[in-house]
Amino acid sequence: MEVRINGEPQRLDGPLTVATLLTQLGLDPRKIAVERNLEIVPRSAYGQMGVEDGDRLEIVHFIGGGATAAAAAATEPEDSWTVAGRRFRSRLLVGTGKYKDYAQNAAALEASGAEIVTVAIRRVNVLDPKAPMLMDYIDPKKYTYLPNTAGCFTGEDAVRTLRLAREAGGWSLVKLEVLGDKKTLYPDMIETLRAAELLIKDGFQVMVYCTDDPLMAKRLEDIGCCAIMPLAAPIGSGLGIQNPINIRLIVEQAKVPVLVDAGVGTASDAAIAMELGCGGVLMNTAIAEAKNPVMMARAMKHAVEAGRLAYLAGRMPKKLYADPSSPLAGLI
Repeated sequence: MEVRINGEPQRLDGPLTVATLLTQLGLDPRKIAVERNLEIVPRSAYGQMGVEDGDRLEIVHFIGGGATAAAAAATEPEDSWTVAGRRFRSRLLVGTGKYKDYAQNAAALEASGAEIVTVAIRRVNVLDPKAPMLMDYIDPKKYTYLPNTAGCFTGEDAVRTLRLAREAGGWSLVKLEVLGDKKTLYPDMIETLRAAELLIKDGFQVMVYCTDDPLMAKRLEDIGCCAIMPLAAPIGSGLGIQNPINIRLIVEQAKVPVLVDAGVGTASDAAIAMELGCGGVLMNTAIAEAKNPVMMARAMKHAVEAGRLAYLAGRMPKKLYADPSSPLAGLI
């Protein structure tokens, strides 16, 4: 019989079940998700679900991971934060793209102190089942995988991607992004709102990438998104926060965490985001494309912590004229 696996035609000897097909391909069913004719195959059904002539199969895995209770310290720090009922210590979230290899990715993640990593969903290379996978380097039992919809330009694609992600790893906490333009990678907010509503109805806890528009951010929160993630600047641009006023307005009105997502270029950008009162910062390119990604990851960790402390401490007021630091009384 002939089937299409990840878009490529393949001739197979039948009869086959999904389980026997995966065995033939040398794939570990614990690390992947399978879609047959646009319907997700539950892992529990792999042994019973037959593969038939003409079937279209998609086999995907994570390419791009928060700490479990066992990984947390015995006592929670006072300044931990919560999203969708889950508590985290680090306010730095990192991505898993653009690194030269998974080993560098894992080293940078450890240096960053992050507990949450975003992961993209891509087709498994069935022609090379022994190719390294992200899970071989970044343990989902140690880090929280945050599946995202990077590269999706329609609500349908985003929903389909995250349903596959849930099947592959069982996670319902996800990051939604629906892009509207390939040049700027700005989010299509109409599609984003539509996809968010569909995902929330389907039981997902949605952290959502959006424009720095306070009105749109409020609408996303009102429909049930558990975190709002406005861009600082276009994805991968490294331009830093271009509209601090709007970010601050979004923070002031929100009752859920606000995390700056996209556009951070260096440590000072991360510190500024935290000084504006953001609950955290998500970044990928700023670390992955640094000359020394591991060193930059460490810098970002300290920047986020310093910015948070500065926000909690309360900065001095800005003044038009000088104000001497030393008292003038008793001047010689």
